[in-house]
Amino acid sequence: MIDPKTLHFLTQLAQNNQKEWFHENKEQYDAARKNFIDLSSEVLEQLKTIQANLIHTDVKKCILRINRDIRFSKDKRPYKTYLGAGFGPGGKSSGLADFYLQIEPNGKSFLGGGLWAPSAQGLANWRQEIDYDPSRLKGIIEDKTFRNYFKEISGSKLKTKPKGYDADHPEIELLRYKELFFFKYYSDMEVCQPDFIDEIVRGCILLKPYLDYVNEIVFDDQNLS
Repeated sequence: MIDPKTLHFLTQLAQNNQKEWFHENKEQYDAARKNFIDLSSEVLEQLKTIQANLIHTDVKKCILRINRDIRFSKDKRPYKTYLGAGFGPGGKSSGLADFYLQIEPNGKSFLGGGLWAPSAQGLANWRQEIDYDPSRLKGIIEDKTFRNYFKEISGSKLKTKPKGYDADHPEIELLRYKELFFFKYYSDMEVCQPDFIDEIVRGCILLKPYLDYVNEIVFDDQNLS
């Protein structure tokens, strides 16, 4: 579970996002980071039992850096105000659609995953598969249990039809998506519960068929068992 002190540190960081304050409170950050790594390690160990390509993944490779890349950003705040981890083969930089966990105060913690910023060819593959046989994808994302858990949907869409498809295509709404990402948000109380790890793993099990679909169709990765 997440220690309430971790959420408190992140709340304070959001209010004091400066290098001087961060360095003065480095011990609090170290404790918060350790808490998050410990939780992520337990999540990863359970995920290894359901996804073989995670077997050799080191949890430290999954953890996002707290430092923001501000080189080309107008926002010069130096630190992220959350802790995040991407659970993919080899870590957060697998290049695949991975399980993503983010801890952030005020009910902003979430588990998510899906089609995100695909290449032009990957998006073409996605649309071609929907055109050819939408039943597999719809069977996953329209499943009642899945949608009751993952109520939040994100993803940019074309305002009109994609090139090469008719405006009256029966699956035009799916075809218009350029990204399709599902989220489950958790309250601060939920993330601090002893069974939070079990809850995250439950969500990952529900999300896995969709990520498998994306990785197979978009990234041509079938090493998903």
